[in-house]
Amino acid sequence: MVAGRAGALLIVALVGAAACVASAEFFEDFSSGWENRWAYSADDKYSGRFVADTPEGWPDAGLKVPEKAKHYGLTAKLDTPVDPAKGLVLQYELKLTDGLTCGGAYLKFLTETADFDPAELTDGTPYTVMFGPDKCGGTNKVHLILKHKSPKTGEIEEKHLKSPPMVESDKGTHVYTVVIKPDNTYALLIDGEEKKAGSILEDFDPAVNPPEEIDDPEDSKPDDWVDLPKIADPEATKPDDWDEDAPRMIEDDEAEKPEGWLDDEAAEIDDPGTPEPLILHYLPEDWDDEEDGEWEAPKITNPKCKEGPGCGEWKRPQKSNPDYKGKWAAPLIDNPEYKGVWKPRKIANPDYFLDESPLANIGKVGGVAIEIWTMDEGYLFDNVLIANDAAAATAKRDTLWAPKKEAEVGCAPVLLALPTSLTACLCCACPLLPA
Repeated sequence: MVAGRAGALLIVALVGAAACVASAEFFEDFSSGWENRWAYSADDKYSGRFVADTPEGWPDAGLKVPEKAKHYGLTAKLDTPVDPAKGLVLQYELKLTDGLTCGGAYLKFLTETADFDPAELTDGTPYTVMFGPDKCGGTNKVHLILKHKSPKTGEIEEKHLKSPPMVESDKGTHVYTVVIKPDNTYALLIDGEEKKAGSILEDFDPAVNPPEEIDDPEDSKPDDWVDLPKIADPEATKPDDWDEDAPRMIEDDEAEKPEGWLDDEAAEIDDPGTPEPLILHYLPEDWDDEEDGEWEAPKITNPKCKEGPGCGEWKRPQKSNPDYKGKWAAPLIDNPEYKGVWKPRKIANPDYFLDESPLANIGKVGGVAIEIWTMDEGYLFDNVLIANDAAAATAKRDTLWAPKKEAEVGCAPVLLALPTSLTACLCCACPLLPA
């Protein structure tokens, strides 16, 4: 009864506390009716079908990948597009119930277009941001990719976060957050902890703004350009005592044959277990003396050699030759003709532009899609959020993810164990808590 009551308290606490969180432009917890809010791609490639599932030990439904080796394509269209120029906050929870070995567990935040139909989702559908874990082979990263449109040419180019954090690949529930501000700064958080932060003008590749100058494609290195910094000294000569023919190794004159060495014993002998009259019985059926030569009986190691220091002809061991110098080569000196490393001249970049407000050129977010291929199963997505204000993401983490995480690591799900922010929130939103 105590455990049941504690669980009931926690469920009511979560429901009541959710009423206190800051507003989000889009939020999906995959509760009842999610199938009416999301649509599958009609492309035959996307044969995977998600299922709503509750992780073991926690009463919270999420969207689960039930089968591996499939493509999944599912989209929710926003009622009102979200403008990144006002700031963009993206967040979702991910639980890898069976681990992550090879697959994507990211979300695509689709670019708003007038004619977009969720049923037409493909891997080429335009997106504004792609965000989340991806791991396979040598890839292990939390993607953060922006699609930026050149204000000069109209060309759209992917901008990838440089040195992104690695994936949290344990089987617990983690919450991934990215906050992009109008001042062109960003922060990528995992479980509320900042993993990467900086400027979107400096930390993405290719850079948002192209260089003012580029190498002249028409320029070429002159034929007489000398880029060899060192040359052999033309005035150097080989010393008279330099012996190029001296061997690297010589016999050790100081070595002595070990006492008891068996000079007259062979290292291998005929196997005495093969009597001479029976040797013919050991011949392979296809043996031909003319083609294969005279067949010899099997050999074994001479047992006398195992007992003594050695058998056969004794030879002095080799040692390094102290007089060995090898092939003589003239020493290197500075090249008087050296001009340095050649570089093409710089010219003005014809495609240069300066976009000081790039968030206005990545497109409004009009939808969110789970468009993935995976060799794993058991990915569980939950509590997807799109907002302009980071406070909305913080509130959802505190009220929805934090208690869930504490339950997973073994904390008792009782009211006294809830975060301070949740306890405070209960005071205003939970009048129906059981007595």
